[in-house]
Amino acid sequence: MGTTTRILSIGTVKIGGGLPVVLQSMTATKTTDIAKTADTCQRLADAGAGLVRVAVDTLRDAEALREIRRILQGGRRGGHTAVNLSVDLQENYRLAEMVAPFVNKIRYNPGHLHHVEPETSWQTKVERMVEIARQHDCALRIGVNCGSLDPHLNDGSSIENAIMSALQHAAFIDSLGFDRFCVSIKSSDPKAVLFANRQFAAKRPDVPIHLGLTEAGLPPKGIEKSRAALEPLLAEGIGDTLRVSLTVQNDRKTEEIDAGRFLLQNVAAGTILTDWQPESLNIISCPSCARVENEQFVMLAERVQEATRSMKETPLTIAVMGCRVNGPGETDHADIGLWCGKTSVNLKRGSTLIGSFSYEEVIEKMKLQIALLVAER
Repeated sequence: MGTTTRILSIGTVKIGGGLPVVLQSMTATKTTDIAKTADTCQRLADAGAGLVRVAVDTLRDAEALREIRRILQGGRRGGHTAVNLSVDLQENYRLAEMVAPFVNKIRYNPGHLHHVEPETSWQTKVERMVEIARQHDCALRIGVNCGSLDPHLNDGSSIENAIMSALQHAAFIDSLGFDRFCVSIKSSDPKAVLFANRQFAAKRPDVPIHLGLTEAGLPPKGIEKSRAALEPLLAEGIGDTLRVSLTVQNDRKTEEIDAGRFLLQNVAAGTILTDWQPESLNIISCPSCARVENEQFVMLAERVQEATRSMKETPLTIAVMGCRVNGPGETDHADIGLWCGKTSVNLKRGSTLIGSFSYEEVIEKMKLQIALLVAER
């Protein structure tokens, strides 16, 4: 929607320059489950997703992407909507070379570049990804997340460091003579999202922005929080693509597209949510994705919500995370944190690990920790 941002081509869609905002979503199947992942991608595109994101963490994921792309191309010949694929690289930047021939955009997180080859500078890694993007006609997204920032950035608050990281990476990619990139700065706090994106847009009005409130949570509250974070920005002309990141099962992923369309309709009608106030009890839960290690994750988030229904007036933040990528960092900032493994859930109180418990017993363990925390206050 930003009229001064440059126009960026990503497959069959264009973003920026005042063009209509493009909606996005992300698959929640294992990427190696080729048939289900391809089916989800197509369903999302047919529902109105201009971009569909797929997570790639391993060589097997990267190899699966080739076949997913082949299936999707067949679907287009059969009359389906074209699927523009964005690949989500978290910790292994080296997979960019394998996936680039089959996707339209590569998203990397500056806060995760240090995990692989820590002795290699982030500049060298980004330069390599830019070279690969050039070779394969891909766009890039610099995807900054307040819950997983570059550990070398420790000069201010998480939101200040997030803005710094985005500006730093944008300037470096500029220096390489590459302009086919956009930026996102996400947080689970609507106020932080508002502040960060306004600051970045003011400093870099030329760069297209992808908007999102990370870990918005279960609907309908997740939609309301996303409205508070994103509608004012869209009304100000900030934002060229958006995703409403809801905690839903894979077969309900099109609800993210419906929610995104709802936000855009509100902005067009002038019914913008500007007076939202957070409840005392704040449950943060990530959207299910390919990295979720146990399909019980969404059900666990629902059980947490049900178990705390009577605590609405309790000033408490509970984070429910589906995997190891954002789990440790995001739960550090919550009063109570649960992040999921294959067979057990890590229960934390602040940054302290209480223990690892089965999916069946963790709710009672969580309630005990909440009671102890409230008693101490």
